[in-house]
Amino acid sequence: MAIAKLLAARAGVAERAVYSRHLRRVWGVPGTLLGARAWPPLLRDRLHTSFNYWWQAHLLDCMIDGYLRAPNELRRTSIARVVRGIRVRNVLGWTNDFYDDIAWLGLALQRAQREVGVTKPQALAAIAERLRDGWTDHAGGGIWWKRHDDFKNVPANGPAAIFLARRDDRADLTRARSTVDWIEEHLVDPGSGLAWDGLHVHPNGEIREYEKNTYTYCQGVLIGACVELAGHGQQEKWLDRAARTITAVHDDLATNGVIKGQGGGDGGLFAGILTRYLAQAALIIPELDPERHETADLARELVVQSADAAWTNRTVAVSGPLFGPEWSVQATEDEGRDLSVQLGAWMCLEAAALLERNGLSVATA
Repeated sequence: MAIAKLLAARAGVAERAVYSRHLRRVWGVPGTLLGARAWPPLLRDRLHTSFNYWWQAHLLDCMIDGYLRAPNELRRTSIARVVRGIRVRNVLGWTNDFYDDIAWLGLALQRAQREVGVTKPQALAAIAERLRDGWTDHAGGGIWWKRHDDFKNVPANGPAAIFLARRDDRADLTRARSTVDWIEEHLVDPGSGLAWDGLHVHPNGEIREYEKNTYTYCQGVLIGACVELAGHGQQEKWLDRAARTITAVHDDLATNGVIKGQGGGDGGLFAGILTRYLAQAALIIPELDPERHETADLARELVVQSADAAWTNRTVAVSGPLFGPEWSVQATEDEGRDLSVQLGAWMCLEAAALLERNGLSVATA
């Protein structure tokens, strides 16, 4: 089997495992699907009593990756059912109080519309309006993490910037640039070049304290936003920032080229999100500036090495492989219960398959 087909097959196996183990109707409503939070699912998981809104957004993104790898009507129908499932389970509309949550869903819905033809214009409009309203001058700008809170962070501002930059609207593009400039000014460690998590703000707008954790997904969305904006002018500025962050990830957040895990729960998605935007960087940067091939190669290597490690260290379970949150060590069933952990690995495998489909080397060292 050719390498290209092998990588596609690996991503397909991960896809089928998630479909089989996690996808369930929402309260028995026809034409709906959501990902059960854990496997084996307890009754509360089957009933979706705990709604991990942003996990479902990434489930949708992964399903779109699978569709692009091997388009067919079953995949398209499943994507439409998850979109409907999110709306049904969210009860009152498309948005919630967390700006990062709705930015993630906005990105997935943009891709569903562009790549699959599943269109939800009212949802995209509602998300865009909420994200615009989330910007204030507290701490010099930026979007809140949550409504009526005191925290502004990269996990909200990064995906919001990507979403707004993709809207083909001049005002939204300007806000996307301002958002990433705000991250750069306030939340990038001048020593390491990595993005911190966020900052807390006093009611008068002054910064109270910083949360200096360096999560992998913060780096992913910063890279993604910079690469996205590089296609809209000031190319050198944005690619310089992307290159710095990619190098910092390699130096500080990877071991032997494998991106470090950050546990289960929400952390199970972090490394996968980073690989998504590293893969995009590896593909897009050479198109924008062929002289930056070393940066693109570094991004490619991080994706390929991480995907190879995740696959090598999988364990065997019912209905397919089970991945762990730390790709460099052997997975266990207990660590792989969370949907987020399986989505993170599936995302990484799709990122590697995407690189191969586009003719990039996927040979490991």
